[in-house]
Amino acid sequence: MRRFLIGLFFVAATLQAQTHDHGGMLGTQMNSTNTKGMVVSFKSGGETVQAEMFVAMGKQRAATPVLLLIPEWWGLNDWVREQARTFAAAGYTAIAVDLYRGQVATDAETAHELMRGLPHDRALRDLDGALEFVHKTVGAGAKVGVVGWCMGGGYAIDFAVAQPNLQAVVVNYGALPTDKTTLAKIQAPVLGNFGALDKGITPAMVDEFTASMKELHKDVDVKEYPDTGHAFQNEDNKTGYNAADAMDARRRTMLFLNSQLKR
Repeated sequence: MRRFLIGLFFVAATLQAQTHDHGGMLGTQMNSTNTKGMVVSFKSGGETVQAEMFVAMGKQRAATPVLLLIPEWWGLNDWVREQARTFAAAGYTAIAVDLYRGQVATDAETAHELMRGLPHDRALRDLDGALEFVHKTVGAGAKVGVVGWCMGGGYAIDFAVAQPNLQAVVVNYGALPTDKTTLAKIQAPVLGNFGALDKGITPAMVDEFTASMKELHKDVDVKEYPDTGHAFQNEDNKTGYNAADAMDARRRTMLFLNSQLKR
């Protein structure tokens, strides 16, 4: 039922704001030219699936922290790749997980159909496979965080519920559980960035999640931006992008990840 409601939330948010142009790369970002990307494969149940991994050029630190990036409902597109390059340039191994198995949407109707057709258990299994890949290739002691946007934000928090071996979780305007029995399973610190004008992931939902987490004495830091709506960090969102709030959310994200994964 929650997956069905999430679908409705994202449809509402899209009708509100998301008119996207997917033709180009991101504009203003920190320098991410000194990075390299590669396609990697790992097992998810009995299947072999792929992701894209980005690292900084040159010598890598032995204890480089890892980020699993979960895309918006559009899928693994150039915007997600640019986020991965940005994190790689900042000293992370960034792995963009392809939950749609190679499919990418360029319009809201297709994105909704892809999201609706994505089995929740398969998505979490893919994320588990990506985490196992990290532990096998980077090392069992690697610090791992997960960052998600839109649909990916919802999966980021769901993965934190299911997987105790995470050190940081960032949810950007993703659907949130509020049941305390569910939230009690979260072990990792959680950072959230949301728009108060979001008609899908509403302030009431965000406030209930935050209050429940605090009542459970969980490590949670949520900010609601009063003048922005859904998908406000994506420059391709022509009617909803908010440059100032996007910059602040990215600043908060980097500070949070550095404090949790680089100490």
